[in-house]
Amino acid sequence: MYVGTLSFDLLLGDVHSLKEKRSVVRPIVAELQRKYAVSAAEVEHMNLHRRAVVGLALVSGDVGHLSDVLDRCERLVAGRPEVELLSVRRRFHGDDD
Repeated sequence: MYVGTLSFDLLLGDVHSLKEKRSVVRPIVAELQRKYAVSAAEVEHMNLHRRAVVGLALVSGDVGHLSDVLDRCERLVAGRPEVELLSVRRRFHGDDD
């Protein structure tokens, strides 16, 4: 069994309130969950209106599949025009950890 995690540090564009922030972040989280069956949530910077960290996790029996899905998730977030991807942190955890 393998577990892969990603965290995306995002700078949000023209956002002036926490309500506007939610209207940007929630669709990204929902699309990741719907398209790739990952667990995803906003995990940091909850009270800052122009920054967000979105984390996701995926469990798989095949490390190749895990890597492929994480790559797709990263491309999806990087391709969103309303956010700037500042950094991505990727981790793999296996049975030998």
